[in-house]
Amino acid sequence: MELQQLPEVRICFVGDSFVNGTGDPECLGWTGRVCANANKKGYEITYYNLGIRRNTSTDIAKRWLQEVSLRLPKEYDGRVVFSFGLNDTTLENGKTRVDLADSIKNAREILSKAQKLYPVLMIGPAPYAKQEDPQRKQITIDLSNQYALICKELNVPYLEVFPILEKSNIWINEARANDGVHPQAGGYAEFAQIVKNWDAWLNWFPLNLIEHSKLG
Repeated sequence: MELQQLPEVRICFVGDSFVNGTGDPECLGWTGRVCANANKKGYEITYYNLGIRRNTSTDIAKRWLQEVSLRLPKEYDGRVVFSFGLNDTTLENGKTRVDLADSIKNAREILSKAQKLYPVLMIGPAPYAKQEDPQRKQITIDLSNQYALICKELNVPYLEVFPILEKSNIWINEARANDGVHPQAGGYAEFAQIVKNWDAWLNWFPLNLIEHSKLG
């Protein structure tokens, strides 16, 4: 049985430096790795990385629609994965770059509009490895919890990666050995594995076409 190639899938990954894959010497990050895995299953992925370093939810709210709509014409199977939030929690001059209320408002507006146009997934903020005031850790956890509530309200699948990666020695140690924030290839590979095992992602790419062709 010949391998049946599925129609092209175009995916925009919108977010911050973790979406960008900053620090990965292989220049794949977690986004490139999950798309490579989908390609191995027989899917034809056109992959757009729209991660920008230091972007907050406010920055993303201003830019995502124009950037995504240019890349996902209606005639294609276009999908969007959002992941942001950690930069909102950066403490500058005694306060976070984005207030919690505004972070919540931004996320709700972004996701509610996006889900009317495309299939959408949301991935929460990853942990920050630098030794710092534990206040930021709690702020980030609170923000991730709020994002989870918004996604539940909007029926958008949400993946909370913070508690998993926080316990990952590879993620934390690579980040501390790098710039204190971003891991290298091993950390992003762990992030990618979490996404690849996520039910919502598996529902987007449910069939291993190569294995299916062998069985056929």
